[in-house]
Amino acid sequence: MNHNLLALYGLKWNPFSQEIPTHALYVPERMAEFCWRVENVLIREGGFAMIHGDPGTGKSVLLRHLAGRLDRMPDVTLGTMTHPQSQVSDFYREMGDIFGVPLTPHNRWGGFKALRERWQHHLESTRQRTVLMIDEAQEMSVSVLNELRLMSSAQFDSLPLLCVILAGDARLTQRLRREELIPLGSRIRVRYGTEYASREDLLAFLDHLLGEAGNAALMTPELRSTLCDHAAGNYRVLTSLASELLATGTQRGLPQLDEKLYLEVFAQPHTPRPAKRGRS
Repeated sequence: MNHNLLALYGLKWNPFSQEIPTHALYVPERMAEFCWRVENVLIREGGFAMIHGDPGTGKSVLLRHLAGRLDRMPDVTLGTMTHPQSQVSDFYREMGDIFGVPLTPHNRWGGFKALRERWQHHLESTRQRTVLMIDEAQEMSVSVLNELRLMSSAQFDSLPLLCVILAGDARLTQRLRREELIPLGSRIRVRYGTEYASREDLLAFLDHLLGEAGNAALMTPELRSTLCDHAAGNYRVLTSLASELLATGTQRGLPQLDEKLYLEVFAQPHTPRPAKRGRS
């Protein structure tokens, strides 16, 4: 963390960093409604949820916010898969590590049985399903996705043991349309598609970040408008532009970031055209 930056602008943290506190994340109403459905419907009844959308449209923020909310819920066990590219044997290794179940990868039936027994015991004692979150789920193999589907329920599919949240880009939705994954796709009960933001949404996002970080006047209104006009509806592009301006402003010791700084940092360099040669 750049302490010069924080001291110069009176900030509690860098508002454009990926490491801002979970409680300071910008969560639009539609995201909050999705989280409510996961907390009050999916965890109680089990099944699959899916978050999908293009890069920079809010998937990671939603996952961080949702994980923070689930962590605060009593009796909820939350696991996060970090290596979705695994084949089946490594998938069982990671599942055993996540849920504290000793597994031997060569004994898939033993691992399958042990994990289901752990989840069923948790359900019987708390009436809450265990939650598994998987980011970049478009990278998962067909065999692993089907293994996950089979192990997540019991009693001829009438007793969901697990709440699974899959998140990925557009390739995830395409993958679930494949014939061998239709049984999994049909089990997705809650869906959330992130979208490119409107100019008003980007302005609200930027104002929220600055206010939460402790300096709502860090940027002039004109600069905020300019940033939102050039972010192409993408939250990640907006924070990248703003982060570059903040770094430059800190280096120069500027009291406030304005549109003049934007033009200086992002203006296209003038390249003179080569003079045309006259006819000989």
